[in-house]
Amino acid sequence: MQEILVQNELSIEKSRSGRRGIRYAQVHKHAADYLPDGYLRKQEPHLPEMSEFDTVRHFTRLSQQNYCLDGQFYPLGSCTMKYNPKSYDVLSALPSFANAHPFAPENAVQGTLEILYNLQELLKKITGLSAFTLQPAAGAHGELTGILTARAYHNATGGQDRTQVIVPDTAHGTNPATAHMAGYEVINIKSAPNGCVDKEALQAALSEKTAVVMLTVPNTVGLFEPDIREIADMVHNAGALLYMDGANFNALIGLAKPADFGVDIMHLNLHKTFAAPHGGGGPGSGPVGAAAHVAPYLPKPIVTLQDGRYTFTETAESLGKMKAFYGNIAVCIRGYCYLRQFDAATLKEIAENAILNANYIRSLLKGKFNAFFDCNCMHECVLSINPAEMNGVHTSDIAKRLLDYGFYAPTIYFPLIVPEALMIEPTETENKEMLDAFVAAMERIYEEIKTDPQIVKDAPHHHPVKRIDEVSAARNPNLHW
Repeated sequence: MQEILVQNELSIEKSRSGRRGIRYAQVHKHAADYLPDGYLRKQEPHLPEMSEFDTVRHFTRLSQQNYCLDGQFYPLGSCTMKYNPKSYDVLSALPSFANAHPFAPENAVQGTLEILYNLQELLKKITGLSAFTLQPAAGAHGELTGILTARAYHNATGGQDRTQVIVPDTAHGTNPATAHMAGYEVINIKSAPNGCVDKEALQAALSEKTAVVMLTVPNTVGLFEPDIREIADMVHNAGALLYMDGANFNALIGLAKPADFGVDIMHLNLHKTFAAPHGGGGPGSGPVGAAAHVAPYLPKPIVTLQDGRYTFTETAESLGKMKAFYGNIAVCIRGYCYLRQFDAATLKEIAENAILNANYIRSLLKGKFNAFFDCNCMHECVLSINPAEMNGVHTSDIAKRLLDYGFYAPTIYFPLIVPEALMIEPTETENKEMLDAFVAAMERIYEEIKTDPQIVKDAPHHHPVKRIDEVSAARNPNLHW
């Protein structure tokens, strides 16, 4: 019945001749008296004729067809779609922040500068790094900032011939793309059988040409690098810098400080770990931190406190500006609120709960949908299936069938080193009842695969848009409305 109602909602033309939402008694001013002839319509516009009530119902139904975090669970790996306190949105939208002119003099925005300064100090405290810039507008922009900071450092210290960046296959895909865009030669190395860095492969790749080694920690298969200190020593002994992609910091906040690993440069995603809403393409914020020997080369300016006054300062060694003005302030304010609300013990609990939730799902699904690396994971578990053992069902089929059970599909087919990957990131904000409901849906899908696989292969069944021809859609996109 629900499917029939949805189909009728989409397929039936609602416009009926003579229906109106509002009526005007007469025309008071004729357009022809005010507009040039070239701007006037030659034909009546074709507009739907509907009552106000039908119009409201139509748009209300459309809004209910949007999947949103306020209504349901996003197990979307690598994007940390978690609850974000609504109060932070309210605070970041206060007129004193939202209406501040970007060219306002420093003495007119001391409150905003104080927040930015304090945010830098808090990020330094939780990472152990010496300095932060808040300019980068997203994680990938933060990566580019970090790589260019490394280049400025090497250029100033005699490392102009270091032209290579080493990236393991468990890094985020933006890592090699960023290094390439910055003009470096990218050296990819394969992971060890345990899903972590292959130290022998790393050692073989390191040379006097190595500028940076980029690691995602925890990596894209949801695992922490157990030999991270040894890896850092290998990188430093080769004269290179260790860059840490901190997009997965949700699993480390309050538990570990990257500076203690030997990290030289890293970016954080305020729009993931630190509660700014994420999704729909933005806005984002990717602050970059650096150890003391690299800090002078960060972008300029950086907010500092001098004689009780907050001001922008810059160093002579700085690589320059990476963004007009000073980053996405509203996102920075949300991140600041997040760090001010929670003490060290609570931040640690946040990371522990993220890890607990991911391992809870991994353990409950074991035997039906197994993790590719059969060990404890961090913030996300990456499952893998063999279609030959699943009656020809593929990961994409499972993802589409989950939609019928009311769950947004997890990230699939990533990371690339995992065949038929299904990446599930529950985050710390989901309770046990929601995780149990998700696991129950996965178990029902598993039973369908064994008894009636076609129902999974044809999914989704209960949505306005059914399965599309993905190959044709990719090769022949319809770019018209």
